[in-house]
Amino acid sequence: MTKTQFPSDQYIIDCLNTYYDIKVTKLILLPLGADIDALVYKAEARDDSSYFVKIKHGHLHSIGIILQQMLHDAGIQEIIAPVKTKQNQIVQYIDDCSMMVYPFIDGCDGFAQNLTQNQWIELGKTLGRIHGIEVPISLKTEIRQEAYSAQWRTFVRSLDSHIKNTQNYDEIALKFLDALTTHKSTIQRLVDHAEKLADKLKNASSKFVLCHSDIHAGNVLLTKEGVIYIIDWDNPIMAPKERDLMFIGGGVGNVWNNPDEEKLFYVGYGETEINREIIAYYRCERIVEDIAEYSELLLAPHNQHQDFQNRLIGYNHFIAMFEQNGVVDIALRTYNTTI
Repeated sequence: MTKTQFPSDQYIIDCLNTYYDIKVTKLILLPLGADIDALVYKAEARDDSSYFVKIKHGHLHSIGIILQQMLHDAGIQEIIAPVKTKQNQIVQYIDDCSMMVYPFIDGCDGFAQNLTQNQWIELGKTLGRIHGIEVPISLKTEIRQEAYSAQWRTFVRSLDSHIKNTQNYDEIALKFLDALTTHKSTIQRLVDHAEKLADKLKNASSKFVLCHSDIHAGNVLLTKEGVIYIIDWDNPIMAPKERDLMFIGGGVGNVWNNPDEEKLFYVGYGETEINREIIAYYRCERIVEDIAEYSELLLAPHNQHQDFQNRLIGYNHFIAMFEQNGVVDIALRTYNTTI
């Protein structure tokens, strides 16, 4: 396989049989996730069981899946434990990809369905328990540590060169560049705010806890029975608790921006002191990172030959960030409360 190819369906079916002893009768590609380097499937087996299968380019560092197993074993049932191979492995490498398998949970995410009052409280309780977990030193050293890196801010500052040179771009890329120009001053403010707060927080003494790092509505799975699960542990981090708490009331995807929902969450999470400067930093920085990733998707030459519909969705997500009471509005309001 080349870098841009995924295994065939039949090859995935054969691997599930060989490594997991799962006799697949049907493999269904699921239209989920924004990661262009990953595909997800529902695998239906001969014994009527079903599995969620994720195929991702590269040989993944498995710390996220190890943490899922650890949290599940600690009694946090809102974390789905991975299915292990016949050799007791939690990740199976197939050619240039990593395969991860989980029990299939029938439900929808928080973008498709609003959380109920009880689910908001339950989400708060669950995240509070995760933040309270004492991670063993042997694992903690394997988890990335918050460093307030300037990587994404530097990248976004470089986008001016693309705006000034519009040759060799397709229709979606040109629309994106036009939108970048329209929102240039706002984007500059977000970058400057994140930079200012990062410089300050680097020298601050903050307690680091285990954070999911991307706990928006799309990574909360809701079942018909009302059970919630926190999914997609690809990028855990040891960071201030605000790394996760910034999503509550943060408006990612133009949901989770209701103050009443935020209050319910903290009923479950419990009384805690929130550092608004850290919340403001993460809300600004997250948008800067998203802009960088949308830029890669929409402007990089190798991506301009990828699926048109996927790139159009990315462009529309970028535009939606600037809607009223969206992530940009909320991030700037949060920053203004710290001045």
